[in-house]
Amino acid sequence: MKNGSVTTGNTEMYYVSFGKGGKNLVVLPGLSDGLATVKGKALILSYPYRKFFQDYTVYLFSRKNDMPDGYTIRDMAKDQILAMKKLGIDQAYLLGVSQGGMISQYIAIDHPEMVAKLILAVTAPNANSIVKDVVSCWINMAEQGNHTALMLDTAEKMYSEDYLRKNRKVFPFLAKVTKPSSYDRFLKNAHAILGFDARNALSKIHCPTLILAGSDDHTIGNDAAFELNRAIAGSKLFVYEGLGHGAFEEAKDFYDRVLEFCNE
Repeated sequence: MKNGSVTTGNTEMYYVSFGKGGKNLVVLPGLSDGLATVKGKALILSYPYRKFFQDYTVYLFSRKNDMPDGYTIRDMAKDQILAMKKLGIDQAYLLGVSQGGMISQYIAIDHPEMVAKLILAVTAPNANSIVKDVVSCWINMAEQGNHTALMLDTAEKMYSEDYLRKNRKVFPFLAKVTKPSSYDRFLKNAHAILGFDARNALSKIHCPTLILAGSDDHTIGNDAAFELNRAIAGSKLFVYEGLGHGAFEEAKDFYDRVLEFCNE
């Protein structure tokens, strides 16, 4: 296992890696990366990917540390490609979750030679009205420094009612111990989402693509996955009934499904 960083421009991008396989799986996380990066978390983050270790080397990347004002999702994709090339990753199986899925779309659009297969999880082809309402609300909470409200609303928008019923009492405590020293990183990531729209370019994605979604997603809406499926020729769609934006955490077979698709 490795906790590393790679230089992109005048700053660094943190990553963790694990596994010894000859194939590369690159994973890009969602907006939560704006609150806490992957730095130093290789051991914790490796567990869901343990079945990949024999055949794959898995890389989880954070966004770069110093993000300029006006930084876009497409800019993030460009920097991600630079980071991958610096690490000798010429081609990868690419798993993008939520905002990471938005970045992954542009990687597959602009650099198809880099993507062997694409997995888009709980993500959207654009900042639709639901995305804009939710993210704008989170931006407001962050600007006010109301971390407890931000964490509680994030949980309510992510998880199934069954999960929330079991864990609601824990969220206020987690909010107290996860508040960042600054929301600058979160806000730049969030504002990038508001300007995202890849719909006109999705026809350029030709690699095998799997779309994973929840049937009750209060963060991006329930139509987003179907829009992606219609726009990306030959893509496969699987919807977890009863789950929402946190399907990648709640569904017990999520990573098994990803591995099966990669191995096809």
